[in-house]
Amino acid sequence: MPNNSGKVYGLTILSPILNDDEASPSHDLQIRSYLAGLSTGRESPFAQAPGTHLARLVVMDDVIFVGAPAVEEHLNSKYLIFESNCDPGPDGTIDSYLQGLAEYAGAHLDAIWSHCVGYPGASDRAAFVRYMKACQLETTFFFAAVNDKSVPETLRALQTQKAVADFVETHQGMQPGQLRAEFLQLVATLDAAPMPAVASATVSREMKIGGRNE
Repeated sequence: MPNNSGKVYGLTILSPILNDDEASPSHDLQIRSYLAGLSTGRESPFAQAPGTHLARLVVMDDVIFVGAPAVEEHLNSKYLIFESNCDPGPDGTIDSYLQGLAEYAGAHLDAIWSHCVGYPGASDRAAFVRYMKACQLETTFFFAAVNDKSVPETLRALQTQKAVADFVETHQGMQPGQLRAEFLQLVATLDAAPMPAVASATVSREMKIGGRNE
């Protein structure tokens, strides 16, 4: 179904940027400047919000379409594009995810979206959710790399993968009996370990949990 791939939700939001000839620098440049200063690691405000697999922010200047017969068309304004792969709520909607963004990253959201038309601010959660959903486009062709696992489940899998790889590296040549005993201890330790915290994974700059690309 649109917007979904397995358990993961593909969120696409286009918000028109204010066009004010008296603004200096222009609103789109202020957005670009703020995005350039955001962390792309675990300190990213989007990484702190529960349910974010990855996020991307882009300023779109224009989309030129030449139809038939040839008539050059342009956008009436520049747009802020926000894309996120996220965990939807139990009801399958993104309301709880958007509320989490407002709670954990409200100040950053205000600094970015205050340059967009009609933005109500993150403090009014209901108005914020309505605004973001009003700017949402249906994601009709969406593929999630991890489409059947939530963010906590994915982080647990990465934690287990690293622990097993480290175990293999450090237990080369060990006697079978001792190897089995220590592997069973590793399994017990992993079973008892708490769920990894949000934004605890180390990820690349291009495909990142809660990162941004401008």
